[in-house]
Amino acid sequence: MGSFKLTFVLICFLTLAILHTTLAQNSQQDYLNCHNAARAQVGVGNMTWNATVAAYAQNYANQRLADCNLVHSGGPYGENLAKGSGTFTGAAAVNLWVAEKTYYNYTTNTCATGQVCGHYTQVVWRKSTQLGCARVQCTNNGWWFVICSYYPRGNYIGQAPY
Repeated sequence: MGSFKLTFVLICFLTLAILHTTLAQNSQQDYLNCHNAARAQVGVGNMTWNATVAAYAQNYANQRLADCNLVHSGGPYGENLAKGSGTFTGAAAVNLWVAEKTYYNYTTNTCATGQVCGHYTQVVWRKSTQLGCARVQCTNNGWWFVICSYYPRGNYIGQAPY
């Protein structure tokens, strides 16, 4: 009887650990924390979660389930997309976008030749104050598709992000 109880407790513990790992770095707060940390580095205020924007992101992510293609929605919000395999999390996607900071020159408001910076500048766009993100696992290859939508949208040509 004692070994049964121990086995049951171990199974419950492992289930909870797996569930926690699955949810880790994919919550609303995780997305906000990653965005707000990058924004704080350049003196930009925090974003807040917007349920309407998040519903839009989730709806679009669901449309990408079958193919996982990084095709922009063309919707009313600013938008960053990413995909990855394995345990690719929402936080990992945001960190990819923030890593573009290396290539961004604030003084000239330009990106290094041959590099991409627009994902980063959307993350730190001062006037974008509301966020909604979603993550789905694609059915064609098992990869993860991540979208973050921003209100109001950013990345206007000729304007600096902050």
